[in-house]
Amino acid sequence: MTKVELFFFDYACPFCNRAFRNLMDLLPEYSNIEMLWHPCEAHPRPDDNYGKHSDLCIQGMFYAAENGVAMVDYHKKIFELYHRDKIDVENISVLASALNDLLDPERFAQALTTGRYARALEDANEYAYKEAGVWIIPEFRMESRRLAAEAGIGVAEEQLKEFLDLSNYGLCVSVGICTPDAVG
Repeated sequence: MTKVELFFFDYACPFCNRAFRNLMDLLPEYSNIEMLWHPCEAHPRPDDNYGKHSDLCIQGMFYAAENGVAMVDYHKKIFELYHRDKIDVENISVLASALNDLLDPERFAQALTTGRYARALEDANEYAYKEAGVWIIPEFRMESRRLAAEAGIGVAEEQLKEFLDLSNYGLCVSVGICTPDAVG
């Protein structure tokens, strides 16, 4: 199986939201691809110039992965909550309640309140920007190839399809991990 990563993304990023939706539309055509997900914050705190922060959503992803929630379901839900429903993702109670169909909201809220996954978020950001050299998200990677967004444009569906087509040539991914455990 070829592995492709939606290597770097942020739930708050409208270009990542579009890339995720395009990926979900295209992925059924590529049964040989397994996605590995690596979040990072486009604008970490204390930067308040870009709207609501996604730090709790990203920490929540680590909770969801550890508790057996399907990553595609979590990503889809969070992107919808952030971009379509515009809930207050900076409010743990609101976020937990909105995710009650995927996970236990009380345990989720407790994990976020205690900061259980705060270090995983810091590690993800550090890996993205200091170790992997990400400049703009979203960014896809496969083997030594990368498909990065263009500033203010993102990644077009046609670009993503051409990139995914490379998987038909038996390529595999060379990956680094942004947290102690890969989230697949």
